[in-house]
Amino acid sequence: MILCAQRGNTKTLSHKWEFPGGKVEQGETERAALKREIEEEMECHIEVGRQVDHTVYEYDFGIVHLTTFYCILIEGEPVLTEHQSIKWLHREELTTLDWAPADIPAVEKLANG
Repeated sequence: MILCAQRGNTKTLSHKWEFPGGKVEQGETERAALKREIEEEMECHIEVGRQVDHTVYEYDFGIVHLTTFYCILIEGEPVLTEHQSIKWLHREELTTLDWAPADIPAVEKLANG
């Protein structure tokens, strides 16, 4: 199952779906940033696995570098603190959501196995 998160109505790209995560802080690896962001935003713990995709996407507000990883939930259950909704989906269901553009390449890779 794959965790999908819907952005809130007060956020940029409101109501779009994304893979949860966030900004990499100075001196932090992408994997460490993902682990920290999930702990902060979803109050659970994950093990970060292999990389799925890396996308560079230019929005009107800036350029986003998005790296997507496979992860395993190791403790807790995701809690809504930053997102308005979450769903656990099978890979073949991913294309049913309205994704943020930067996430679409990873969605396509995951959906196509």
